[in-house]
Amino acid sequence: MAYDLVIKNGMIVDGSGSARYRGDVGIKDGKITTISGRIAAPADDVIDAEGLIVSPGFVDGHTHMDAQLFWDQLGSCSCYHGVTTAVMGNCGFTLAPCRESEADFVFRNLERAEDISRSAMLEGINWDWETYPEYMDAVDKMPKGINYAGYIGHSALRTYVMGERAFEEEASDDDMEKMKASVQEAVRAGAIGFSTSRSPSHLTSDDRFVASRIGADEEIRDIVMAMGETGAGIFQLAMERGEMQKMMGVYRSLGELSKKSGRPITFGSLSRKKFPGQWKALYEIIEEENLHGARIWTQVHSREINSILSFETTTPFDTWDIWRDFRKLPLDEQLAKLKNDPELKRKLIEVADRPYDGPEVVGAEARPPEWDMFYHVDKIRLPHPSMEQIAKERGITPAAAMVEVAIEEDLKAFFRQPLANENQDDALALMKHPRSTVTFSDSGAHVSQIMDSSLQTHLLSHWVREREAFTLEEAVRMITYDTATNWGFHDRGLLREGMTADVTVFDAAKVEPRMPEVVNDLPSGSKRLKQYADGMHATVVAGQVVLRNNEHTGALPGQLLRGPLARA
Repeated sequence: MAYDLVIKNGMIVDGSGSARYRGDVGIKDGKITTISGRIAAPADDVIDAEGLIVSPGFVDGHTHMDAQLFWDQLGSCSCYHGVTTAVMGNCGFTLAPCRESEADFVFRNLERAEDISRSAMLEGINWDWETYPEYMDAVDKMPKGINYAGYIGHSALRTYVMGERAFEEEASDDDMEKMKASVQEAVRAGAIGFSTSRSPSHLTSDDRFVASRIGADEEIRDIVMAMGETGAGIFQLAMERGEMQKMMGVYRSLGELSKKSGRPITFGSLSRKKFPGQWKALYEIIEEENLHGARIWTQVHSREINSILSFETTTPFDTWDIWRDFRKLPLDEQLAKLKNDPELKRKLIEVADRPYDGPEVVGAEARPPEWDMFYHVDKIRLPHPSMEQIAKERGITPAAAMVEVAIEEDLKAFFRQPLANENQDDALALMKHPRSTVTFSDSGAHVSQIMDSSLQTHLLSHWVREREAFTLEEAVRMITYDTATNWGFHDRGLLREGMTADVTVFDAAKVEPRMPEVVNDLPSGSKRLKQYADGMHATVVAGQVVLRNNEHTGALPGQLLRGPLARA
C-alpha cells in the first residue's frame, strides 16, 4: 500500500494511558491504516518523528470560536498548541439562531461577557443564516484548519424567540414551545447540545444580565427535558456561584435534571479563594449523583485563570482619575511622558496607590490589584515575582513598581491577575479527580484579556516535565481520549487503525507555551493576545499536515463534527 502520509520513528503515546512505544503510523484517505514497528511502503509525505512524541490531536471541549472561524481559517491560537478539535458555543453564547437584522442582540450578549469585538464581528462575518441548522451549514462550508462542534446557545435562542423582551421578561408558554422546538431541531441537525449561563460574570455592555440569565431555572429545565426527548445532546452551563448551602442545592438539582432528562451535564469547576475548599464537598455530590443515574463531569483548568494585563491592552487603572486621559494617548506618547514628565508620573502612581471605590468588576476584566497576587510575567515559566515583592526589593510602592517595570520594557511588560484556581494544589487535585476533564481554554473569547489556549502545552511542560505530577501518558490521555470520549467524538482521541488521523507530533523535552504578544490582526484592526508554542513539530488533521513548526502548510482539512442524530 502507498500511503498519503507516514509518521516514522516516533515514540507513540496513543491516548489510552498505556505506556509509550516506538513505531510508525501510516495514514491513507484521512484514516490511520497502519501502526507498525516499521513501515517501508512509499508515501506522498513523510514526517520523521525521531526523538518526538506522536499522540492523538488534542480535543478542547470549551471554546468560543463561533465568530472567529469566519475570519481565521487556522483556529488560532488553539491550533498552535496541538488542538485539532474545538467545541464552541459554550455558556449560551452563539451566533445562531439569529436573523441578520437582529444581530445586535447576539453582539450585545457577546461583546462584554466574552470580550469579542463588535467591530470585528461586523466586518468579519458574512451572515447567511437564521436558524442553528443553517448556521451549521455555513460553518460546514467554511475552509477550516481544525475541526469544530457546537452547542445551540440559550442567550441567542432567547433573543431569537423573544427579541428585546429576552433581556427583561420571563418566557411565555408560546416562547417556551418555540425555544424547545428550536433546540430539538438543532440537535437533530447535529448540534452537540444546549448551553446556557448562570454566571454572575456574564453582563452586557450596559450592565444588564445577558439574556440567558433572565430565564428562570424552570425555563432551563424544560428546555433540557425537551432536548432529552430527542435522545441526544449534552447540557453545558456556566455555573452560578455562592455559599455552600446554595451551591449544594444547585448541584443536587443538576443531578436530578440529568437523571430525569437522560442527558449528560458539564460545567467549569474551579477553586476560588473566596470559597476555599468548597469544591471538595461539591464533588462528593457529583460522585453520589453519578452513582445514582446522573452523568455529570466537570471542566477544569491546568493553571490559574489569569487576566493578562499590559499597557498595550489594559491596565487596572484605565478608567481612574488622571489615568483616564493618559491612557487615551498613543502608546509611544505614554512612554515618553512617563520617562520625561515626573509630575505626571507621580500623580499616576498616587492615584494607583489609592483604594478602589468604583463599580464592581466582573469576568476577566482588569480589576483593582491585590499586589501580593499581581505578578510580573517576566518569563513563561513559573514562578513570577509579585508587585509586592518587587516593590519591597526596590523600596517603592507596588503601583510605582508596576510603572517602573513597564517603563523598563517600553510598556510591553505583561502582568497577570489570578481570577480563579489561585491555589495550585487545588488545581492539581481538580485535574486528578476522576469526574473532571482538563479543558476550558475559552479560545476565541476574552481575546485581549486572557490567554488560555495554551492550557494543553502548559499541562505538558509544567505539570509533566517540571513538576512530574503526571506521566506523559496520563497527561496525553486527559487532553485526547478523555475529552474526545466525553464529547462523543468516538473516532478520535486515540491512535488506532481505522480511526480518523488527527495527530499531534511534539518534543516532550521542549514543548512549552511561548510568551504572548499583542497583535492587531482581527477584522477592523482590533487587538488580541496571540501565543505560539515551542516544541510543536506538526499538527495533522484528517491525515493532512496543517502546521509544521507553527507554520501553516496551506492545508485546510477541518470539518464540522455533527452530533449523533445527524450522523445516524
